[in-house]
Amino acid sequence: MGRLKGKIALITGGASVPGLGSATAHRFAQEGAFVHVSDRDAAGAEAIAAAIREAGGQAEAHGHDVTSEADWDRVMAAIDGRHGRLDILVNNAGIAVLRPIADLTTEDWKLQNDVNLNSVYYGTRRAVAAMRKTGKGGSIINISSVAGLLGVPACGAYAASKGGVRIFSKAVAVETARELIRVNTVHPGMILTNMQGVAQEDNAANYDSTVALVPMGFLGEPDDVANMNLFLASDEAKYITGGEFVVDGGMTAQ
Repeated sequence: MGRLKGKIALITGGASVPGLGSATAHRFAQEGAFVHVSDRDAAGAEAIAAAIREAGGQAEAHGHDVTSEADWDRVMAAIDGRHGRLDILVNNAGIAVLRPIADLTTEDWKLQNDVNLNSVYYGTRRAVAAMRKTGKGGSIINISSVAGLLGVPACGAYAASKGGVRIFSKAVAVETARELIRVNTVHPGMILTNMQGVAQEDNAANYDSTVALVPMGFLGEPDDVANMNLFLASDEAKYITGGEFVVDGGMTAQ
């Protein structure tokens, strides 16, 4: 306990249960962070924050459309007004638009990249500014995917967005390393989340074959990713930046 004691964290896309964001919010709070949970589903975000408070942690919720720069400014201003700083950002919000290339529309492409990639730029840019203001560094964790590392059928738009998150994060990590602002990516594989359920329905023809690619033979749990996020957010990872960390049951080892 106490690995994030006194730290201020913002986790986007934190309302979904089961989900990576909600699991990370609970894990960070258990380790002493004041957690700001944001999501377009404001009521869902408040439910997570309330559960954290009921468990003895500290949390606040924000309705937040991550594709809106105005919303980013509002949420960041609220955090700055309350704490005067931000120590940790987890850019977790995302969607999965899974279509074979023949069925992938321009609208699909734009939506996928707006939610998964542009929002990461919006958040990272603002978090870097906030961390520079205090001069004490911080940790930015951008959630990518194994689809940002290898080819997965019917994942063209999703892979483009997640691959973009990966290399964007490396560039910013190099820019900010001397300021002790650490920027890393986490690449989940097949994890039992609400979004995974939607992906299964959306891409049923390829789902079983994709699961078969997992050497461990089963899907991971949200806490598996939350624990990786916890490590990267903590001072235990103080010499780690620009890295990519897979939580995938061995998928990318093949």
